[in-house]
Amino acid sequence: MALIEAGQLPEFPSGENSRLALPRGSSRGATLEDIPFLRRLYWSFRMEEMEPVPWPQELKWAFIDQQFDLQHRHYVATFSSADFLILLDGSEPIGRLYVDSSMERWHVIDIGLLPQWRNRGKGVATLKAIQRQAKACSASGIMLHVERRNIRAQALYRRLHFREAEASDTHIQMRWSTR
Repeated sequence: MALIEAGQLPEFPSGENSRLALPRGSSRGATLEDIPFLRRLYWSFRMEEMEPVPWPQELKWAFIDQQFDLQHRHYVATFSSADFLILLDGSEPIGRLYVDSSMERWHVIDIGLLPQWRNRGKGVATLKAIQRQAKACSASGIMLHVERRNIRAQALYRRLHFREAEASDTHIQMRWSTR
């Protein structure tokens, strides 16, 4: 497995304009030292879709590593005001949460948990905390994007009163309103 060293990736933005305050101990700011964890987390998102691809395993890993690097560079360049957080259970990293709370409508850029932490209420609790915080800060609401094929995530967002706003061939934009 050829991993690109974390030093070659850009730092996470400081999140200094953040209005997000999650429950104490549930998250911390991401650093480049978290890249190996974030890379493993990203692999957990992508390996299932790579299963049918007739490539050697090493090539699949290299491809996913490259995709992670490109996504990281895009996120930190495009969302320079966002919070890039590591979700925790105690001191154990269990997921990531990237949120831009600098605008009127907050943007959940990415949320994801390790497979063993999915369907255990952590994602719901985190999203409800973001909703409470957005309301307390008088934001107009929250938006996020979900892959069309991710039916389980769509159902979760609908249970939390997110509604479809726009759609493309691959993703659905969903919004939740504080009003």
